[in-house]
Amino acid sequence: MVEEKKVIFSGIQPSGSLTLGNYLGAVKNWVALQHECTCYYCVVDLHAITVRQDATELRKRTLDVMSVLIAAGIDPEQSVLYMQSHVPQHTELAWILDCYTYLGELSRMTQFKDKSQKAGENINSGLFTYPVLMAADILLYQADMVPVGVDQKQHLELTRDIAIRFNNLYGDVFTVPDPYIGKAGAKIMSLQEPEKKMSKSDENENSYIALLDGPDVIRRKVKRAVTDSDGEIRFAEDKPGVSNLLSIYSSICGISVEEGEKEFSGQGYGVLKERVAEAVVDVLEPLQKKYHEIRKDKAYLTEVMQKNSQKAAYVAQKTLAKVQRKVGLAPTKL
Repeated sequence: MVEEKKVIFSGIQPSGSLTLGNYLGAVKNWVALQHECTCYYCVVDLHAITVRQDATELRKRTLDVMSVLIAAGIDPEQSVLYMQSHVPQHTELAWILDCYTYLGELSRMTQFKDKSQKAGENINSGLFTYPVLMAADILLYQADMVPVGVDQKQHLELTRDIAIRFNNLYGDVFTVPDPYIGKAGAKIMSLQEPEKKMSKSDENENSYIALLDGPDVIRRKVKRAVTDSDGEIRFAEDKPGVSNLLSIYSSICGISVEEGEKEFSGQGYGVLKERVAEAVVDVLEPLQKKYHEIRKDKAYLTEVMQKNSQKAAYVAQKTLAKVQRKVGLAPTKL
């Protein structure tokens, strides 16, 4: 008997340039998972508009991100790689789930509190109900697992709570998803503030390596990376900058952090930075070459978007129809 593949769902926002942190913490895992699971990978452009966007720039970045994901190794024939806004079932299910999510639950979301402080006057209801749309994203595809970083674990817990609540009311409708957290490179930190996660929305460009940064830019950014004054290369809580560089190096080279420590034993920070920079350049140069080829091919990108949004919508509609029936919405055919 053939064992059924596990279903994976994950999404990525087209806000800012994708970084080395996105690649090592998420995309690299996505590429590996597509060989053993049924994978739905989504460019979550609807989530992006909770923050004011320039329309032309958002459209460009959305296509940039899709092209980068393919260049990084996600095969759109093997995985369902699509745009969130091209599958209307996401927003339809989100509204229904809004009616099964409590105000108190959303008020406890730490990311809403953090983002509200930066939003100025634009503390909109979409920012508040963002986790419900995320729950709809996941539950539509009956996902068994969701690759998440530490900052998204709370949202996944809410997704699980909503699914369990709905199932308790209406029977076995949703698969309750579990988190999937990759071991290596799960959290790559800022080069300038290594206590903070590397972020594509950071105002300081020296704090992150964008996947499309050129070799000279990468070398310059790594050279400027914050370390410390004791000069010893080891992975430790009191050495966040050095630990971050070791994490990056070990993730790219496919070795343990302990092996990285041994390799640099007795060496100076200059050597560490030089080898980290070269390792990053070596992994990103072929990705960038492929990206530029894909990004120019409008016919290919259009085909990928259309075919995969149809595949996603077919599966999503099955779940949505079941939910609509359970909550009592009238069918289109009597």
